[in-house]
Amino acid sequence: MSAMSRPPLDSGAPPALGDLPDEAEFADDEADDLPELPVRIEEEEAAPASVLRGTAVIRAHLRDAPKGPGVYRMIGETGEVLYVGKARSIRKRIASYARGMGHTNRIARMIGLTASMVFVSTQTETEALLLEANYIKQMKPRFNVLMRDDKSFPYILLTGDHAAPLLSKHRGSRNRKGDYFGPFASVWAVNRTLNALQRAFLLRSCTDSYYENRTRPCLLYQIKRCSGPCTGEISHTDYAGLVGSARDFLSGKSRDVRDRLATEMSEAAEALEFERAARLRDRISALSAIQGAQGVNPRNTEEADVFSIVEQAGHFCIEVVFFRTFQNWGNRAYFPRADRSLTAAEVLDAFLAQFYEDKPPPRLVLLSHEIESRALLAEALSAKADHKIEVAVPQRGERRELVDHATNNARETMGRKLSDHLAQEKLLGALAEAFGIERKLRRVEVYDNSHIMGTNAVGAMVVAGAGGFMKAHYRTFNIKSTELTPGDDYGMMREVLGRRFARLAKEEAATAPRPEIAPNDVSATTSKGPEAPDVIPDPDSFPNRPDLILIDGGKGQFEAARDVLRELGVTGVEVASIAKGPDRNAGRETFFLPGREPFRLPPRDPALYFVQRLRDEAHRFAIGTHRARRKKDFTRSPLDEIAGVGPARKRALLHAFGTAKAISRASLGDLEKVTGINAATAKLVYDFFNEKN
Repeated sequence: MSAMSRPPLDSGAPPALGDLPDEAEFADDEADDLPELPVRIEEEEAAPASVLRGTAVIRAHLRDAPKGPGVYRMIGETGEVLYVGKARSIRKRIASYARGMGHTNRIARMIGLTASMVFVSTQTETEALLLEANYIKQMKPRFNVLMRDDKSFPYILLTGDHAAPLLSKHRGSRNRKGDYFGPFASVWAVNRTLNALQRAFLLRSCTDSYYENRTRPCLLYQIKRCSGPCTGEISHTDYAGLVGSARDFLSGKSRDVRDRLATEMSEAAEALEFERAARLRDRISALSAIQGAQGVNPRNTEEADVFSIVEQAGHFCIEVVFFRTFQNWGNRAYFPRADRSLTAAEVLDAFLAQFYEDKPPPRLVLLSHEIESRALLAEALSAKADHKIEVAVPQRGERRELVDHATNNARETMGRKLSDHLAQEKLLGALAEAFGIERKLRRVEVYDNSHIMGTNAVGAMVVAGAGGFMKAHYRTFNIKSTELTPGDDYGMMREVLGRRFARLAKEEAATAPRPEIAPNDVSATTSKGPEAPDVIPDPDSFPNRPDLILIDGGKGQFEAARDVLRELGVTGVEVASIAKGPDRNAGRETFFLPGREPFRLPPRDPALYFVQRLRDEAHRFAIGTHRARRKKDFTRSPLDEIAGVGPARKRALLHAFGTAKAISRASLGDLEKVTGINAATAKLVYDFFNEKN
């Protein structure tokens, strides 16, 4: 693959599906003699100045655009990647943007922000599809459809590199030898299944190191959740039989496994071995619990991923349901970031390549909508999996029932999401009314400190908006000032707010728009640019500047916060403080606001409950961060402070002397005798402890 780029010229915005020019517009044998683009003068004059500048940038890059397949990136003035797209012919796709007319508002906004372009050629369009998905997940361009929740799915791993295989939950890369079963939609689904499998097949769940050091069976053996291979309670041959049964069950042969266990139970009962029969009965019951909790189970579809998308009020929800070994292994809902002008099919099309960028596909992918790149996606997934992958849009039969089931789930999930969003907006409105704030609250920041007598002091900021708690925007602040008196909460609050708003000022200055330039000045390199794209509420479009900051504390913290904002010249941000009630009783909190006497809210006021939730979340986040720092300090050794003493030398010293205290008392000669410690290092350690003493 080869890459090309040119220096930034102006600013621009993204493409939509189906924006390719006519096939005859550029012949394959045309090299540098590109025709003049058919842009009408009257339409150029009517177009916004930013679009004219972006069009000029795109035309300047057009001659360097490869004729073959590949990926292109549209880049803004600050270096931000605005859009990543793929094309069978990059030059033809870029020419469609350079026309300067007939674009949707979304495309016009993208063109108006484009300052430069980068092209990457690929051998095939399939490679371009995979590369595009990789770039989108890495760069998160503002004009692309973004998957957003890209956490890896959990699997069940049955190891194959040990005499007594381990059955465990697994996430991440598959670098350990064994059989992987999944994906499961949630950790809860995996834990529930593992629970039942341990009762059904008695396979170990301990780590290899724990297994090797056992001298007697652990508690899991006592409660009949493990067969005890670590201490020879079961032979390796019999344990291998249990492993084979578990593998068969997870591979789809569940009926055979249950029939086999039922036969053994009957034989045990006939032989009057009632205890063994009871154990087999419990194992059958555990398997029934797994199958009974699966919900919809297909009869003829062994493995498939089902995708269904619904749209309501400009919001999109994609429901993904996983079927493996004729069983439903759970579902997950996604709310991709997408422009309102896109159709459901276009959003689903853009979502699928990102979804499978780091996940193994099943042999069958079922969709609720016909997508433009269905054949290309099937080809790309087949190449990735090394076997044929079918991507289908079923119209009837069992497959259609599976899609309809996913669609119903997506519709219900979307309804709940919109309902929660509306309820959160009402709470924000109630809070604004209670505090006498006239404008709409979009972002609320809550601050709290946590420490023990000034040690391991941290400040915490939690953020809430119409979408609830915005955890991607949470921040922690390690208190750095050496001039603070230990336990000075007011000083800590001043440091936290000072750092927060000083950083915000720098970010706003770096992204501040410049004045609009005259339409005929197409050589200019800066512009104010169009308004932000009209997308559904999401963390990426969430404002960085708060409308309200809420301090967990009394009048002292409130005045400290006001002083910081006044010193930094921060305006347009409301400040409030919440002090705990007498005896710390919830419901009797006192509020401090500028220009008002301290007041309380009615005990059953929804705004009061909302503020309590915000305050409690800030407290939880702050104390959790403080505990993590404190725990780290507990395990810290004085040896960590010695430059030149790494893990290996630290291990050698502790192995020789036992504790850091014993090392501090050792003579220079004793330190030099330690294996792996040379004279220079011994002198370094000796000097450190003796100078310290």
